[in-house]
Amino acid sequence: MTVAETTTPPEAEAAWQILWELMLKQRTRFVEAVAELDLTPVQAIVLRRLDPERPTPMREIADMLRCDASNVTGIVDRLEARGAVERRPDPTDRRVKALVLTRSGRTLRRRALQKMGEPPPEIANLSRADLQTLHGILSRTTSR
Repeated sequence: MTVAETTTPPEAEAAWQILWELMLKQRTRFVEAVAELDLTPVQAIVLRRLDPERPTPMREIADMLRCDASNVTGIVDRLEARGAVERRPDPTDRRVKALVLTRSGRTLRRRALQKMGEPPPEIANLSRADLQTLHGILSRTTSR
């Protein structure tokens, strides 16, 4: 069956439109929150993606951002200049550069995750029952 042959229920389209509106409303909030840490949104996203327990190849970051590896270089340069990450050669392939969080990078990442993890009032002010229902629904959408 092709995409053209499938029919999306109107309820799905309406729910998706509401989720888009919620996300767009939060963009300014997100930008302001990470700016308090002197981060750009993409720097915060990269920090979120880095695993404190293992080096992360720069190619993996480029794939996650859906961009060319050369674009990641500038982002990493700025994080490295502030002492948040270090570039290290991969032990199995020295041509590959991997990112490692520094001690201050781990702290910055933790602070960024806290800011990024604060739910917006539109979510936080829902009733406990609504939050449980929403959590259940959203969990099912990501477990496939």
